[in-house]
Amino acid sequence: MTTPHRSTVPGRPSPARHMPAIVAVVIGVLFALPLLWVLAGSLRPGSQVLDSLDELSWRSLIPTDATLHNYVTLFQGDFGRAVLNSVLVAAVTVALGLLVSASAAFGLSVFEFRGRGLVFAVILLSFMIPFDAIAIPLSSLFRDWNLQNTYAGLILPGIGNGLAIFLLRQFFLAVPRELVEAARIDGLSWWGVFTRIHLPLSRPALIGAGLTLFTFQWQSYMWPLLIGTEPSKQLGPIALGTLQGQMVVDYGQVFAAAVVLTVIPLVVLLRLQRHFTQSIANSGLK
Repeated sequence: MTTPHRSTVPGRPSPARHMPAIVAVVIGVLFALPLLWVLAGSLRPGSQVLDSLDELSWRSLIPTDATLHNYVTLFQGDFGRAVLNSVLVAAVTVALGLLVSASAAFGLSVFEFRGRGLVFAVILLSFMIPFDAIAIPLSSLFRDWNLQNTYAGLILPGIGNGLAIFLLRQFFLAVPRELVEAARIDGLSWWGVFTRIHLPLSRPALIGAGLTLFTFQWQSYMWPLLIGTEPSKQLGPIALGTLQGQMVVDYGQVFAAAVVLTVIPLVVLLRLQRHFTQSIANSGLK
């Protein structure tokens, strides 16, 4: 009886096993091509950005006459101040938002009170409603409070984030109840339990919630457009939109601004990606 012939050498992995990795690399390259083209366009004079698409070649992605003129011109105007405004608003939103979200999550995970499930359901419902649906009536309320063209008006809506509260609450539920009871017996106050037990143990969840708050605030467009109408209070996305004139568009400067507004959150996300993934995984423990 003859044995069937095998096309693969014993001990050598089958080529089919490498197919998922090959497919992943190809998909990654396809997603990266538009980004590389935007980066290349930001290093070209504005009149040459679209000309690079006439004949597709390696020069479309690698400019031979690269220049930083677009970036220099960009930051000589109001765009640099808009980027600093975005960084300031996002940083303050993350700091205050984490304090509010962690406090709310602590109360919902530790204390037993009537209506706790209803409160948590309302919080879940809050981040399922698109913010743009309530932005216009909320902006009218903020104008009545004289919060238009103020940093407080730009920051306040981003502080209370239902998704951040949900992530932190799920993480706090995994903290052993015995540890909390032992701390209470030793005389530790609830504030001490919060600051000395829950917060130190929940660093990945805090980073994940902070990234959620940062991303929400950084990419926000409609709210800064309604509230920050003065040039001194404009944020990065609004400044990017104003670069497109009615008659002439300098695509070199537009692409340079897009690169700047993309690189800043990209660096933050790549630096903290591991903690964010861990916080998402741990949110399903309970």
